[in-house]
Amino acid sequence: MFAFDNSYARLAPDMFAEVAPTPVKAPELLALNQELAQELGLSDSEFHSNELLEILSGNRIAKGSQPIAQAYAGHQFGNFVPQLGDGRAHLLGEVIDSNGQRQDIVLKGSGRTPFSRNGDGRAWLGPVLREFLVSEAMHALNVPTTRALAIVATGERVQRETALPGAILTRVATSHLRVGTFQYFAQRGNLDALSALVDMAIERHYPDAEGPLGLLHATVASQAKLIAQWLGLGFIHGVMNTDNCHIGGLTIDYGPCAFMDAFNPEQVYSSIDRMSRYAYQNQPDIAAWNLAQFASSLVPLMGEEKAAIAAATEAVNSFGPLFFRAWIEVFGRKLGIADAKQSDRDLIYGFLNVLAKNRLDFTNSFRDLAVHGRITEAKDTEELDAWYSTWKSRLDGESNPQEIMRGANPAVIPRNHRIEAAIVSAVGGDLAPFAALHTALSSPYETPEDRTLVQPPKPEEVVQATFCGT
Repeated sequence: MFAFDNSYARLAPDMFAEVAPTPVKAPELLALNQELAQELGLSDSEFHSNELLEILSGNRIAKGSQPIAQAYAGHQFGNFVPQLGDGRAHLLGEVIDSNGQRQDIVLKGSGRTPFSRNGDGRAWLGPVLREFLVSEAMHALNVPTTRALAIVATGERVQRETALPGAILTRVATSHLRVGTFQYFAQRGNLDALSALVDMAIERHYPDAEGPLGLLHATVASQAKLIAQWLGLGFIHGVMNTDNCHIGGLTIDYGPCAFMDAFNPEQVYSSIDRMSRYAYQNQPDIAAWNLAQFASSLVPLMGEEKAAIAAATEAVNSFGPLFFRAWIEVFGRKLGIADAKQSDRDLIYGFLNVLAKNRLDFTNSFRDLAVHGRITEAKDTEELDAWYSTWKSRLDGESNPQEIMRGANPAVIPRNHRIEAAIVSAVGGDLAPFAALHTALSSPYETPEDRTLVQPPKPEEVVQATFCGT
């Protein structure tokens, strides 16, 4: 079974609450990521053992585990909340995986903690299935992300708008250090805790970084690359609060997230993002804003205040150039350009403008270029013909552009309507659509046998809004 260590639980006691998960009535293992389980040290014989089920349901504390709920704060839609914390999650401990990497093992939806406020500490099956599918899809798409190990049904009902089946997700991550984690202690003036967090973040994520300023520069760089990858996939996080901004550059907390169908730079899906703060095109600016809050939290550790603020400001301001360089690289490869330059910007924007103007499917349009050299669903127009001509001239000097494009443009993504259909079926007791979608998403650059998985939604299937599930 897991060989737990508990480095976070060895920090100062005011950095977390020591609390056990709440046992559940009738746990049932619905899904297990066996490849990830093996990396974490589990044997085949343990996959479906009662002991593993008891641990992943919160009904048993494993040997060596010291369950805690982490403390953090956060700006939620721009408003600072001084105490948030794990209100429905328990960090069971850490394990060293087969690659020598330290990994957190967390139960999500596992009961109340001292940070729950008015929440019930539980999750219902729908958001758990969504996070499993989307986070594992992101991993297969080579985007830094938390991972999903297992889904356990609790045998209990969770009250939301109606009574819904409860479930627990087992989430795995190289850490759960957020901008909000640092904010929590900065606003309390707890420099010892801040210093300990800096040391942990450097050890886990950026071993070559030196001190708080080095950590800030490394985090800015990793966030710039991450957001460029999101935009290259048409991904909208939906709730980019500072407590959902990961210091290690991981995608974390898949709440009202979504992948766009028809391209619209102003697209919003999150039901709680009523001012479009976290719209598709706003995500780079929001990431920079979040990083500014991170920098403010680190300034007290960086020496003389005036010099520290100047150095921190310079680090945050580097986000823009780093992001644009990453964005050019991501979209250049999507168009078959191995080493895109700033001069390719107009070519990229020209194609995106065609998609936006004609409301064309983002994923399928890029995939069509890779496979057919043209958008199959678009009518030929003078504007599009001119763009094709410019694009093909640009590719004349490239070697293997089609191969580059096939590796940069997925055939299948976790489309909103397919996720919703899988959730509806699972609530009704049929996990087959979930399993089929998960299998297809595990090889996103291969066209699945079930071609319906790559098709955009029909008008009656369009998902207008996504929800957190809390």
